[in-house]
Amino acid sequence: MRCRSTTTAQSICDSSCIIVCLFIHSGLSVFSRGLTIAQGKFRILRVTWIVVNDLHPHHRYRENIMLEVQGLTKRYHGIPAIEDVSFRIRPGQILGYLGPNGSGKTTTVKMLCGLVEPSDGRIVFNGKKVVHRNNSGFLQHLGYVPEEPYLYPQLTGPEYLRLIGRLHSIPREPLEEKINAFIQLFSLSDARYDLLLDYSKGMRQKILLSAALLHNPQLLILDEPFSGLDVEAALILRQLLGALAREGKAILFSSHVIEVVEKICSEVVILYKGRIVAYDTIEHLRELRQSPSLESVFAELAVPESTSAIAEEMVAAMKIG
Repeated sequence: MRCRSTTTAQSICDSSCIIVCLFIHSGLSVFSRGLTIAQGKFRILRVTWIVVNDLHPHHRYRENIMLEVQGLTKRYHGIPAIEDVSFRIRPGQILGYLGPNGSGKTTTVKMLCGLVEPSDGRIVFNGKKVVHRNNSGFLQHLGYVPEEPYLYPQLTGPEYLRLIGRLHSIPREPLEEKINAFIQLFSLSDARYDLLLDYSKGMRQKILLSAALLHNPQLLILDEPFSGLDVEAALILRQLLGALAREGKAILFSSHVIEVVEKICSEVVILYKGRIVAYDTIEHLRELRQSPSLESVFAELAVPESTSAIAEEMVAAMKIG
């Protein structure tokens, strides 16, 4: 079912809003280009179109969705870390994933990568449901950069990449060519024989990025990929993400760096306390909130207190005594 409208929620009848909420809670997937949900209350600010998809495979292929997340929820001792999170990523799209610390970004990423089992919801990749503990086929198409650079410290950079390449069953000769290329392109040649134990944080991040790209994955999940990178490497990575999108890769980009998200992402999901408070194009979010930048939109939706007031209170705290 597809409906189109350019009206605001104030002119949509109450029954329409109730129907949308029922669809969300009944397990059907509701997605929108131009659908913004305010602070977990399901108050629709504006709808340009909504797609309601009953998970029939024909609909998924027709809409050319690579990754589909539906009602994803994770509870710890009955308390939700994230709740009812849904979004889609198309080939060639970079989806920004924003939220304050503790909002559930990394929990979402770990569930997508099979490191944490969801309490509810489902993950669909290229029309097929991803089953936790039986997801090796999905992982072959996934490139993942974690937030923390956990590596084997007693290996060199090339040795670590060689290990990852063999786990992905990359033949020896092309694997060595790939490793040499990434080591050179990330300016790590001088550290080729150094142990990862002696690498700086930025150098380790370059190895993680190389490991995620070695097997030419269809889907990339990046959790703070710019962490520790110097200016040159950050500029290269920004251009690389655009090039990968043009190659048809689907990218989930989780970050705290709002300025970078605004420049490279076509759409953005904003989390607050484990729930989606906005999911839209960046341009439309700025228009809806009448804000000049994504940073101001984020501050309005996901920062409950005045940051300037907090800063002044911190200065006052420094002067106590």
